[in-house]
Amino acid sequence: MRIAQVAPLYESVPPKLYGGTERVVSYLTEELVKMGHEVVLFASGDSETRAKLISICPRALRLDKSCKDSLVWHLYMIEEVIKRAKFFDIIHFHIEYLHLPLSTRYKFQFLTTLHGRLDLPEYIPFFEKFKDYPFISISNSQRKPLPFLNWKATVYHGLPENLYKFHHSHGKYLAFLGRISPEKRPDRAIEIAEKYGMKLIIAAKVDKADEVYFKEVIKPMLKSPWVEFIGEIGENEKNEFLGNAYALLFPIDWPEPFGLVMIEALACGTPVVAWNLGSVPEIIENGKTGFIVESIEDAVKALDKIKDLDRSYCRKSFERKFTARRMAEDYIRVYNELLFDIKVAKVT
Repeated sequence: MRIAQVAPLYESVPPKLYGGTERVVSYLTEELVKMGHEVVLFASGDSETRAKLISICPRALRLDKSCKDSLVWHLYMIEEVIKRAKFFDIIHFHIEYLHLPLSTRYKFQFLTTLHGRLDLPEYIPFFEKFKDYPFISISNSQRKPLPFLNWKATVYHGLPENLYKFHHSHGKYLAFLGRISPEKRPDRAIEIAEKYGMKLIIAAKVDKADEVYFKEVIKPMLKSPWVEFIGEIGENEKNEFLGNAYALLFPIDWPEPFGLVMIEALACGTPVVAWNLGSVPEIIENGKTGFIVESIEDAVKALDKIKDLDRSYCRKSFERKFTARRMAEDYIRVYNELLFDIKVAKVT
């Protein structure tokens, strides 16, 4: 099958440091190539892939200080994709909604995976215009604000099976990994660590949009003797960071569409303590791969029980449900269904 994967340009594929969507696109692309498909990746020029790379901009836009308008690069990419559309059996977009006004005006088969939150009120009238086109959700929870869309499937993210090493022993610190932002609630993580009396290591980036929150809310809390802030870490450092942790804290305060860090922790055998929001109940098996909580008090109590969980079961849960091969197979199933529908439509 000839497949185009269209990635956001904010990070390279895979990202050098933090990056969720671009990392997933990388895992999917490489797995599809392994399966023998002819894949073209549209991404930033500093991306690395075994697929054919069509470079849109020289480097990831988040790290390119000379870039003043990231939107224009994405529009340029959409134009480049459409120019080549006839060469592909299917075009798979990962850039949220940017391509919809143009791609729906041409006769080529495409699929859109929505990676972000969908609960913004302005999305309803916009997506109503495109409700008959095929979409993929990354959790069932993510669909709730837009139930009228033509959802073809929910495809959970996946990681290469051997990317993370299983760690048998419970570590002696709590981990927080991701972004410093109000919806990720690192302040809750700090409070949990202080109440439980265990060191918290925070490995997180601070986006420009969250600099005020970091300075006014989080920075003063970093003076706590229970907290160590190490900043943004790359893929090579995650294995030891997550694998050596007692538990991952995921104290979110928003409808998380997926939460890649949860399956990264499970791949290492590390249990997760997470708030009961968004995709969390779809990923964490309460009392088996971690605990789903409603409050800081619940989280502190849950940490007492983490030592009783079987870390090998956490790893097995990852292997059953969250590998890149499973993700690629799920997408191939959807691609084939869409292409079959086209053949049937032509015949009738």
